[in-house]
Amino acid sequence: MLTLPAGTMCALVGPPGCGKSTFSARYPASWRICLDAFRLAATDSEADQTATPVAAEIQNLLLDARLARNLRTIVDSTNVMPHVRAGLLARARYWQRPTAAILFDVPLATVEIQNGSRDRMVPLHVVRELHGLMPTREQLLAEGFGTVYSASELVSAETV
Repeated sequence: MLTLPAGTMCALVGPPGCGKSTFSARYPASWRICLDAFRLAATDSEADQTATPVAAEIQNLLLDARLARNLRTIVDSTNVMPHVRAGLLARARYWQRPTAAILFDVPLATVEIQNGSRDRMVPLHVVRELHGLMPTREQLLAEGFGTVYSASELVSAETV
């Protein structure tokens, strides 16, 4: 587990099936904000993408509530699109909170295998498209994330 300073907004960045939710499950449930959970609450299906706008509104409301209280928050969604990350960073800046990102730099072949073993598989073309949108560490830093970790480095550090 990473030690995140109080009030940190930590965005997980990676395609479906890369291990974001497994990673976030290591942290207290109250820290985690997950779009899948909000889609499930709205439609009885985590996979119902028509609920994403509502899920994003709930995410933003909870993110603001937690940041206003200086609470650590892990944003568990793909966050591969620049405009989505920009919105998260804007909220953290508004509340003057530290930011971090964890880049799930998992090879596409591994992501495809992991996605295939999930109860809720995401269509392969979507996984490939989102994997292709992955930013680099340098991009995330340039966007304004204060700290960027790569999942591969975190995993290798755990096995030492």
